[in-house]
Amino acid sequence: MTFEPEQLGQSGHELAVKLRELRKQAGLSGVRLATRCNMSQSKVSRIENGKVRPSLVDVEQILRALDAPSSMIDEISALARMANTEWRNLRELRRKGLGTRQAELKALEASSTHVRYFLLSMVTGLLATPEYVRASLAHSPADTRKAVAGKLERQAILYDASKKFTFILTEQAVRWPVVTPLALAEQMDRLSALTYLPNVRVGVIPVGTTTPTTPLNTFTIYDASLATVETSAGSLVLRDVRDIQSYLNEFSGYEERALFGEEARAKLSTWSAACRS
Repeated sequence: MTFEPEQLGQSGHELAVKLRELRKQAGLSGVRLATRCNMSQSKVSRIENGKVRPSLVDVEQILRALDAPSSMIDEISALARMANTEWRNLRELRRKGLGTRQAELKALEASSTHVRYFLLSMVTGLLATPEYVRASLAHSPADTRKAVAGKLERQAILYDASKKFTFILTEQAVRWPVVTPLALAEQMDRLSALTYLPNVRVGVIPVGTTTPTTPLNTFTIYDASLATVETSAGSLVLRDVRDIQSYLNEFSGYEERALFGEEARAKLSTWSAACRS
């Protein structure tokens, strides 16, 4: 099955219909199927009515229980993958308004307990100074005033003790000249100050550090339920548990190599002094 990126996340209804049709063709009731899958009947019903997005594991269990033919397994598995992966292109985000995007991120952060950020090339908005935020959006052809305000407003959640945040930044992300050297030094000072928050961990990976894998993208993981992966053209939203676990494993590898606490503050202080000199 081939598809366009824009189709990702839009196959949920088709997936629900095909699963319901396949069950009826197999001559099984929803209750019987639920028993075979070790699921509740209500969950099967919600999946078949498109009210719940099934994971790939859920779909695999259902297909095995229905003894589906291999051709149907391939088709439905592809639909399930598409339903659990969403593509958001940058053009569409700009059309809707960058301020709207900040509201979406704020809601995601509010609904999560532990958010993990791997930052490959820039400082994220939650950690950024106002000058850094404005400079990071300066290239956008859209009106960025609401986006700037939204990014700065979101920072309040860092002081919510019920939340936990782990940020890992490469040296490139910390030192990339988004702003003038003096402003960049101030940005590094802010990163250092945030390391003292009890619910916030800020780690840095200096150039030359050996890591278990080669980082290719910035990504964010919200608890163990959703991950977003940034590209220059847009972002992928992943909801399948196996995709999310893959990024959790990658994050753990970087976390083991990153400097935290006093070691991180020492590096940031060295880099900040270099900017000021």
